[in-house]
Amino acid sequence: MAASTVLSATISILDKKAGSKNSGKSARKRPAQPPIKCPECDSLKTWKDGFRYTSLGPIQRYICRNCGYRFSDPDFQHAFNGSDMSQHVQNVLTKKLKRHAALPNPRQVCVALTRGTKNLAKVKVKSEDQAAGATKPDRATNVGKLIDFAWHLKREGASNDTITTYSSLLRKLVKLGADVLNPESVKTILARHEFNPNTKACIIAAYTSFANYCGLSWKPPKYKWQTKIPFIPEEKEIDALIAGCSKQIATILQTLKETGMRIGEACRLKWTDINIERTTIAVNEPEKNSNPRICKVSAKLISMLQALPKKNEKLFGKSSKQNKTWLFKLQRQRLARKLGNERLLRITFHTLRHWKGTMEYHKTKDPWHVKKILGHKSLRSTEIYINMDQAHFEESNDHFISKVAKTAEEAQQLIEVGFEYVCTTPENFMLFRKRK
Repeated sequence: MAASTVLSATISILDKKAGSKNSGKSARKRPAQPPIKCPECDSLKTWKDGFRYTSLGPIQRYICRNCGYRFSDPDFQHAFNGSDMSQHVQNVLTKKLKRHAALPNPRQVCVALTRGTKNLAKVKVKSEDQAAGATKPDRATNVGKLIDFAWHLKREGASNDTITTYSSLLRKLVKLGADVLNPESVKTILARHEFNPNTKACIIAAYTSFANYCGLSWKPPKYKWQTKIPFIPEEKEIDALIAGCSKQIATILQTLKETGMRIGEACRLKWTDINIERTTIAVNEPEKNSNPRICKVSAKLISMLQALPKKNEKLFGKSSKQNKTWLFKLQRQRLARKLGNERLLRITFHTLRHWKGTMEYHKTKDPWHVKKILGHKSLRSTEIYINMDQAHFEESNDHFISKVAKTAEEAQQLIEVGFEYVCTTPENFMLFRKRK
């Protein structure tokens, strides 16, 4: 009796626990939700794929296991116009990065969301500039033809600077979408783009040589070369650059200032071209078909040259003139900021050649003397310094020191120290002046 009572009580307790456990599970069980249908393929095999957090609140995202289409919760209504958010999802064909095979991959971009996202639907593909009615040029064919043209110039004995300049200008045309084998396409590119007139003249000269090589019928358009007066700095500005630059760049600047040679000619100088006893530098490898010449320099420049390290036969090392130009630009920018003089940014290596020609003509008034110093083969190249002298010194007539000579001996002494004869007074006094 007692045993049966204990057994029945135990069974009732176990039944109550099981019932309470099952009742708790049923209480916590959520009602089943209807499956979400894919708006692309109408499949019910969809999974939840995180949330998209927007200014309107989080939006449930889904992915279809059948077609891989991702879409937003269709029950989410837009807060402003009540439109279905799934209508604002568009397929954008993109490519995955950092993969061996960049295969097209369908992705979705929410067009309605503009904050923190990029609307790829509005991205426009930039079309290449081509001639009207012309077919798309074959870039590989054009580049290969330019390489053949460069070798042709090399075989014909053209200088490296000419080959580099022509190749750079013709590659620019190809990059802009021109078909260099079609002269009309080149004319269209020149007409569409706002190049400097002098740049267009250089491009036409390069393409004319290329057309002659390829045997193309080419009538060059008429673009006139515009001659400009070069910038002539003050001597104190040049000296400020020389004092603030590094040892090698400062020596190069001093050499260009005293000799008027080009930077390419300076880079070709060798230690054997310097005569320390006579303080001269010989330019044996001139550029642009100029004449070789011997330049008289100062003892200051000779001492600066002797302080340079002698690592090879080249006076300024084996680095290219492009590298030296880049270093000079960096140091020039630093000095322009430090001294607060923006005019220093306009000074280049070639500016010193213009400065030397202008100063020499101002001192001597002899264009043949300037022609000999700069190595010109024609006086037409020297005429520019005559105009530069008039334009530069008419505004600075007050920067002179004047002297009076009463005898021929005094006049001779003034001329030897650099004074220039001006006129003779009625009292037979000779007036001289010298630039400060």
